[in-house]
Amino acid sequence: MIRVALVEPEIPPNTGSIARLCAAMRVPLHIVGAAGFRLDDRAVRRAGLDYWPEVTLHRHHDLPSLYGFLPAARFLYLTTKSRRSYSDWVFAEDDCLIFGRETAGLPEDVLRENWDRCLTIPMLNPKVRSLNLAMSVGIVVYEALIQTGALRQP
Repeated sequence: MIRVALVEPEIPPNTGSIARLCAAMRVPLHIVGAAGFRLDDRAVRRAGLDYWPEVTLHRHHDLPSLYGFLPAARFLYLTTKSRRSYSDWVFAEDDCLIFGRETAGLPEDVLRENWDRCLTIPMLNPKVRSLNLAMSVGIVVYEALIQTGALRQP
């Protein structure tokens, strides 16, 4: 199944929107490293995230921990620095879509080491630096689910 990994997310509403998407689409969500906010039960209840029990959430100390947890996965890295469009990629069911922090994206060394699996979301206006993280995750998750046939009605 397709999976989403957020590396050190910083903005609670983005993570909340992504978690809701993951719950709705039955896509596991992996949080890698320290989140810039609390994810404990009390904080989630206070934020009114009534869908939170539907989220399949996994926490990982770092990227190597994520890699070890998903040994059969193909890891794809979303970045504004790539020229390869997500829409030109052929997604597979074991893909894990990795997104970086809102303010900095993924670390340069991670991108360099995995350049052949770095994807971007093309934008027509070069004056716009990037899209919102939650929107970016939604765009790529839906493309991956469509390509892998997960959205076909029986």
